[in-house]
Amino acid sequence: MSAAAGRSEAQLEPHIIERAEHPVSRRDIDPNVLKVLYRLANAGHVAYLVGGGVRDLMLGRVPKDFDVATSAHPQEVRHLFRNSRIIGRRFRLIHVFFGPQNIEVATFRRQSEELAESPDPLIRLDNTFGTPEEDAFRRDFTVNALFYDPQTFRVIDYTGGAEDLRARLIRTIGDPELRMREDPVRMMRAVRFAAKLGFEIEPRTRSAIERHRGDLLKSSVPRLVEETYRTLGQAEAARALVLMEQLGLLEQVLPFLSAHLKAHAGDLESAPAVRNLAALGRSIGGGLAAGHPLILAAMFLDFCLTGAARAAGGGFALVTELRARGFARGDTEHMRLLIEAFDHLAAPSRRTRRLMRRPYFGEARRFFEMMAPTYQIDRTPLIRFLADPDHYFLRQPAAPQEGASPRRRRRRRRRRGRFRNRLHRPAAKGVTAAVSGPQSTGEQAPADLVSPAERENPAPIGPDRRD
Repeated sequence: MSAAAGRSEAQLEPHIIERAEHPVSRRDIDPNVLKVLYRLANAGHVAYLVGGGVRDLMLGRVPKDFDVATSAHPQEVRHLFRNSRIIGRRFRLIHVFFGPQNIEVATFRRQSEELAESPDPLIRLDNTFGTPEEDAFRRDFTVNALFYDPQTFRVIDYTGGAEDLRARLIRTIGDPELRMREDPVRMMRAVRFAAKLGFEIEPRTRSAIERHRGDLLKSSVPRLVEETYRTLGQAEAARALVLMEQLGLLEQVLPFLSAHLKAHAGDLESAPAVRNLAALGRSIGGGLAAGHPLILAAMFLDFCLTGAARAAGGGFALVTELRARGFARGDTEHMRLLIEAFDHLAAPSRRTRRLMRRPYFGEARRFFEMMAPTYQIDRTPLIRFLADPDHYFLRQPAAPQEGASPRRRRRRRRRRGRFRNRLHRPAAKGVTAAVSGPQSTGEQAPADLVSPAERENPAPIGPDRRD
């Protein structure tokens, strides 16, 4: 979208949705968020609830968090709230803290029409302040550009987001070709929102994603990794994975996994890797807080179980590949431990007993219980093993193989070395004197020190005896 087009769009009158025409209520907004909004408004600033919070309230969903946009500059917000701090360098924001909760407050911004002469133009570009209209048109998708005014209880729509909500569409604001090239991570965000909300991606937006998917590799690596976790770590992770593969994004981000899924190209929903993510998504929907290692393990379990990882150089090769793509070492190593534990929990062994002492055993067990139904693994042996691990193997004799003779129990040989050493050990000093003393003087040894054979055939005492 050109600068001229942006100005013309910004001059359009917004669509105002009155209180009686929308479901947003202050009762559904966090009280601390309302405190921030009203304090800004009482200080003479414009302050709106923006973004995903308004979108979710319009859909009757419970928002995960709330964002505030205001006409106040960061330093002005900082002066109004002592319990706040300024964060960010390229994009300065205010976090207002209420105990462990923090509320993000951003100043209305616009896209800069020209770059100022500066050694760091990105700072000026991302912190060019503007009006609410200009802020709406610089956002990514129409459904994320809705504003809620707590003073008038109105929803303000500059970009047609309310209509797209009704049509259940994810559409970029402005030219989708330009918006995807401006920030390629928006392709991943489109997939995440489409999966999360159960929406379709608008055809022009979808075409732009397929055309510019290679630009994903130009994105900031930490942002791309974080967006991958957010996309595949949600309740609708299975649909997100299918969309990523269909649009060609998975081939750019995780080529190993994409190549593995191509064997199920005709029916991606039935692929074990997709079913594993569906199981993870159900647990997340039930309240599980899935960490990064658990998400990675769900993604790559089937890849490792089917031998694809061994063909590609083993599990360590997978870890190396993920590390090269920006995934943290701690996350990838923890993922490997969870996948390795899967086999030992599916068929309990003595190594499983050692595994129980590992600090990650609880997570490994939850992971196994989530993934086992995909492979129709009976969890009864593990339940019996965990009930009494010390006696499980005594009650579970190994079944003999067909045609093989029964194995005899190997008897442990007694160690006789100590007894033999005792026979060849030199006699104690006192015993030697008692035995050799009388013989050295030519006297007969006491009867209790002479053997029966010597008593029957006594040896002569004389020079021959001494020799």
